[in-house]
Amino acid sequence: MTPLASSESTLSPSLPSSWSDTLTALLEPDEHVISWLEPDLDDRLYFATGALVLTSRRLFSRAPGSTDWLVWTVSTSQSLQHRDHAGVGAIELFDGANRLGIWRHTLGIVPAVARMVELFGNLQKKLRDPNAEIVVDAASCPACGTPYAPDQDECAVCDAAPTGPSDTWALLRLARFAKPYRIPLLVGLLLTLMSTAASLVPPYLTMPLMDDILIPFQNGKPIDYDLVTLYLTGLVVAALLAWLLGWARTYLLSWVSERIGADLRTTTFNHLQTLSLQFFGGKRTGDLMARIGSETDRINLFLSLHFLDFVNDVLMILMTAAILLSIDPWLAVTTLVPLPVIIWMIHLVRDRLRFGFEKVDRSWSELTNVLADTIPGIRVVKAFAQEKREVARFREANDRYLNVNDRINKIWALFAPTVTFLTEIGLLVVWIFGITQVASSAISVGVLAAFLAYIGRFYTRLDSMSRIVTYTQQAAAGAKRIFDILDHVSSVPDAQRPVPLDRMEGRIEIRNVGFRYGSRTVLRNVNLSIGAGEMIGLVGHSGSGKSSLVNLICRFYDVTEGGIRVDGVDIRSYSLNSFRSNIGLVLQEPFLFFGTIAENIAYGKPTATREEVIAAARAARAHEFILRLPQGYDSLVGERGQALSGGERQRISIARALLIDPRILILDEATSSVDTTTEMEIQEALDNLIQGRTTIAIAHRLSTLRKADRLVVLDRGQVVEIGNHEDLLARGGAYHALYEAQTRQVDAEPPLPSSSEASNG
Repeated sequence: MTPLASSESTLSPSLPSSWSDTLTALLEPDEHVISWLEPDLDDRLYFATGALVLTSRRLFSRAPGSTDWLVWTVSTSQSLQHRDHAGVGAIELFDGANRLGIWRHTLGIVPAVARMVELFGNLQKKLRDPNAEIVVDAASCPACGTPYAPDQDECAVCDAAPTGPSDTWALLRLARFAKPYRIPLLVGLLLTLMSTAASLVPPYLTMPLMDDILIPFQNGKPIDYDLVTLYLTGLVVAALLAWLLGWARTYLLSWVSERIGADLRTTTFNHLQTLSLQFFGGKRTGDLMARIGSETDRINLFLSLHFLDFVNDVLMILMTAAILLSIDPWLAVTTLVPLPVIIWMIHLVRDRLRFGFEKVDRSWSELTNVLADTIPGIRVVKAFAQEKREVARFREANDRYLNVNDRINKIWALFAPTVTFLTEIGLLVVWIFGITQVASSAISVGVLAAFLAYIGRFYTRLDSMSRIVTYTQQAAAGAKRIFDILDHVSSVPDAQRPVPLDRMEGRIEIRNVGFRYGSRTVLRNVNLSIGAGEMIGLVGHSGSGKSSLVNLICRFYDVTEGGIRVDGVDIRSYSLNSFRSNIGLVLQEPFLFFGTIAENIAYGKPTATREEVIAAARAARAHEFILRLPQGYDSLVGERGQALSGGERQRISIARALLIDPRILILDEATSSVDTTTEMEIQEALDNLIQGRTTIAIAHRLSTLRKADRLVVLDRGQVVEIGNHEDLLARGGAYHALYEAQTRQVDAEPPLPSSSEASNG
């Protein structure tokens, strides 16, 4: 440890103000901060905030509640290491075999910790090689934990403009969804071409009307009414034809775009169902709902309306330009004067709009997330009187959405009027040049009138095309977010050539299994054999790995080491559907879908008859309370089963598992959230459920595992004991400690008062 020098230095303004001032005074000249974080646990593992700062020369540390800084000069003999266990991480500084310091933290700051460890290694490389570069990392994003990039105060994930190809190319990927409708699309484009051509006929007929009819009439010649009738008939026919073709085009292409949007929603939802739980663990419900809902609607609107207008505008501009060039090439050239400036402006604002709309999408997802959190959890919100807090959360998310939209509107507010102004300048140029040409008898008045009619349409379409930039970038941002889901590959892939699985016996072999969730090690070298029809109880402290082991057996996640075999075959060789159809799962908090009780019981077997549903309900001890409901088995349970008690929901969950007749049964704290009387009823239902099935039961109440053939004790992700209840108690090990702790807790609980005491009280 070295003494500290006090001098001035440049420090990132993003450092917490609670300690940045004191640290500034301790930095040496030319010393700058590379990375910093705030460990959030003290030595007793209580929540407390400290500070750990890596500079270009030293490592600073301040303990929670202290104002003094400790400092170590970084050397090549040191190492900064990170480890984690059971939800607690530790950063350790070593010099050879000597540990110089340790800082503990929760897993929420793991990304920032990993970044600091990496930068510490980079700094040591710099010490070995002075020519090596160091990436400065002044802080991490409070929203997502991603470190800030050098000299930036915006997160590279949340706020910074993305690099790589333009998201507009994401729209081209929609072509695969349009492929089944290629014939209607070709017909629609043909109708667009024909309707555009028909709409260009009327201005062309104004030339003979003026030059051959009106101007000669002003000079004293009589009107040829047959010719007038011919021209006017042509105008009417062209207008009617343009209307009819335009209607047919719009209807046909809207029909196609609606089906493309529906296919996109269905494909995205189908793909979501194939993804593993690991994907959903890192996503918010509101965000996924916004992508499948509002994003596909935006793409659908673009395809059915704005893209159609864009194609029509392009055809109108090209055909108008061709007609103008055929009438008078020099006059046509003057109409194109503002065009390069408009194209340059479109290119200038395109990326800004695209980036802005991506921010709008993220802000809208945040807003939807608040709704998705609050509405299902309204009972908790009201129970803790947090209505004002949730309103404040919604207001903050709404304000962020508003601010992002304001930024886009500032860009668009300048861009759109500028394009309109340039088009007016173009019309003015045509007037000036056209009058000059008429005065010199280079063109007739009819030609100028037709030119002005065409040029008006030309600039109107040009202005419309400039506005399409907004809708294109909105759709491109939405398409990118959709394809972010479609491009995601499941971490639990299905077998390419699955082993057939007709009827499972239920023998499970767990061999040297290890599992890491992110950077956290959850299971280590687990070995266990379970016979067909055997009941195993998993016990251990919270965080010991019980649920993780069950998740691996169900193949919600794949092991990172070792393997799991069922009936002698690695479970990764079975198809996911056939394997999971042989597994029944009863959770601590059973999830019921909105619908009838019968539909919820038959969820795993939709083809089940009413007799099968009732038989499963009887075995689950649910038939009696179901009959007491107003509509019996046709009674609606409400969203997530809120209309039923916890014990009733659990018995319906057991009936749901019974109906599919699984060979492997998983009971994950199936009775932990109910009272003793309800537990006895559920236990009777479970006794029917486990008959003849390989059963793995997790329970904190050791009494619920009295019928288990063996108990497996897990501690810190490892199997430490295996045996029956009596054997494990006699060993005096981990199980004995768990049993004694529960016994003391039960003995410490005061007895319930008798009925006479309660009435006298």
